[in-house]
Amino acid sequence: MSKSIVVTGGAGYIGSSLVSALLDQGNRVTVVDDLSFGGESLLAFQRFERFRLVKVDICSTRVLHQAMQGADGVVHLAALVGFPACQRAGREATWRVNVEGTRCVHEAAARAGVSRFVYASSYSNYGHAERDSIVTEESPLFPQSLYAESKIAAERFLLDQASHDYVIPVCLRLATVFGVSPRTRFDLMVNQFVLDAFAKRRLILYQQDFKRSFVHVSDVARAISCVLDATDDQVGGHVFNIGSEKLNTTKSHLVRILKSHWPDVTVELREVDFGSDMRSLHVSFEKARRVLGFEAQMSLEEGISELCWALESRVIQEPQSDRYRNHPPILV
Repeated sequence: MSKSIVVTGGAGYIGSSLVSALLDQGNRVTVVDDLSFGGESLLAFQRFERFRLVKVDICSTRVLHQAMQGADGVVHLAALVGFPACQRAGREATWRVNVEGTRCVHEAAARAGVSRFVYASSYSNYGHAERDSIVTEESPLFPQSLYAESKIAAERFLLDQASHDYVIPVCLRLATVFGVSPRTRFDLMVNQFVLDAFAKRRLILYQQDFKRSFVHVSDVARAISCVLDATDDQVGGHVFNIGSEKLNTTKSHLVRILKSHWPDVTVELREVDFGSDMRSLHVSFEKARRVLGFEAQMSLEEGISELCWALESRVIQEPQSDRYRNHPPILV
């Protein structure tokens, strides 16, 4: 049965991919976005009578409340994403968008009688883990960055509300996202590596053996759809890691994949310490499989191949442009 879904940050990297999936499924979709990174990603959707755009700041509770009238669910993606963006913006701005913004969206959803609230969080919340340990949703949180601190604060607010009102919150701790979307970004690890290999034939490698987890942007959209379709008993007040154990890997592995595309790529090893986000994690995604029936489908090789195609075919003609980034490169 079709639903009416509000997607905050719907013009963004994950949001535009999710909107496409939701419309394909026959749902009505309202995007709430301030279009701070442009709105070209939404152009293909304006032909749908079931699509609507509300251009507004997520702290504008009155407008949000109006936008959510009759909605069955809210997917809250709007945020300052990643430790470089938050570090650059500062604590006050990060807290306003990531924490107070979440409170405002939740308040509007509660007033409008929305029953399902899906929150996009991050596996960076786990921070450091003991060597060779497997991180689950029950593992302790050791945030290493302002970004992770803000995501944890927003999670705790939402989960604290679970027993107090009608809105059912679900928090998704996403692995590092990669791949092509209607608003592709090249400031995420895999995508940035592909761009550097293509444009410079050179990669700067640090933390080469740290373990990271990845998930394709289309699989994130599928996971969110699973949550929207699940029953309250299955997901209400729960946290789910979203990714795949098959995509728990290292930067060294990414380099090997890229060298299969461009053998002439050179690698420069550096010792780098940003003072934050120095996590090395092996993450379990068993809960999402068991409860949601969700299994990530896209491999790193497939995602990297589609990025290579987009660059080599010049479908994306100016990949260095700021339009494909939420923050400047952290290394040059």
